[in-house]
Amino acid sequence: MGARMIYDCPPLTSEDRSVLAEVHEMRRQLASVLRAPRRWQGGLRRTMLARAIRGSNSIEGYVVDEDDAAAALDDEEPLSADERTWAEIRGYRQALGYVLQMAGDPHFSIDTSAMRGMHYMMLAHDLSKSPGQYRTGPIYVHDEKQDLVVYEGPEAGRVPMLMEELGASLRADLDVDPLVRGAMAHLNLVMIHPYRDGNGRMARALQTLTISRQTIVEPAFSSVEEWLGHNTDDYYRVLAITGQGSWRPRPDAHMWVAFNIRAHHMQAQTVAQRVNEASEIWKELDDLVAANNLPERTTGALYEAVLGYRVRRPGYMKMTGVEKHTATRDLSRLVELEILLARGETRGRHYLAGERLRELREECRRRRRPLVDPYPWMRARLAGAGV
Repeated sequence: MGARMIYDCPPLTSEDRSVLAEVHEMRRQLASVLRAPRRWQGGLRRTMLARAIRGSNSIEGYVVDEDDAAAALDDEEPLSADERTWAEIRGYRQALGYVLQMAGDPHFSIDTSAMRGMHYMMLAHDLSKSPGQYRTGPIYVHDEKQDLVVYEGPEAGRVPMLMEELGASLRADLDVDPLVRGAMAHLNLVMIHPYRDGNGRMARALQTLTISRQTIVEPAFSSVEEWLGHNTDDYYRVLAITGQGSWRPRPDAHMWVAFNIRAHHMQAQTVAQRVNEASEIWKELDDLVAANNLPERTTGALYEAVLGYRVRRPGYMKMTGVEKHTATRDLSRLVELEILLARGETRGRHYLAGERLRELREECRRRRRPLVDPYPWMRARLAGAGV
């Protein structure tokens, strides 16, 4: 096989290999915990997916509350998001659903048709953006803050060939660590910039799909989309350092790969914290439910209220499987006990955490330990890059 025309995996340092080993050990421990079914796992899985949706879309300026992102998972209407933002969120949710469905399918292969299909799912709500089709003209990435063009993609005529090579690399590089393969899939797609719109979100979804094919933990717990959403400035800096203004794949994409390994390490620490917190919160809520002679089914909604979500009757009905009058009775009882607070009327009616649940939330935050940065030098290096 001849030399590649796309970015290739760089050699890993001993530091990279050490951090990767720590990530995989954390993931193995998590997989062991998840193998034993627990009542709180479904709620935690749902909130992790909501955070991934919210994180990836926030990078592009489509910002929604976390509970509205969770509502997209349930095909509910949002309480806060505007119509345009909600269309983008639902499109991304559709593509992420595809990722979840294909993660464990032994007959699935990541090729250009699969990638174009994902793009169509993501942007089918706006046909003016040519969902599922490659761009036919030049494309530029514009930095709104500095009012500068910071990157120019390859000419449109080269896009089909480059995308074919990207697909081939994902099917061939099976000996490369899946977290590194995911990082390179992300980098190559975002640098090829094959579509008129949605390239960043597609690249992040492709990364999640790539790692989900070979990792031992399901996509909800292995994606770094949430972490990237919280670290957007560093994300843009490392892309700028790697891309250097235009499509000229260089032999060294090491900073990009290290940045992604770091993201996986930090996110894995975060997930481990949330697993422990979810277990502790559910114990507290079970005691609260028992003390007030409430149905056990209310605990899931109370867990979401502790996280700061707005609980809605349709979502409660879907979560618990109860009918409308039972849901109304349960929620009314929780309001009567001041465990939840009712807000809004008719379609906007929702329920917030009462004082006891807010205290539980604050106690969890106080117990939370700071994360350990596996690359303590990286942020200063990025900040001093002058890009």
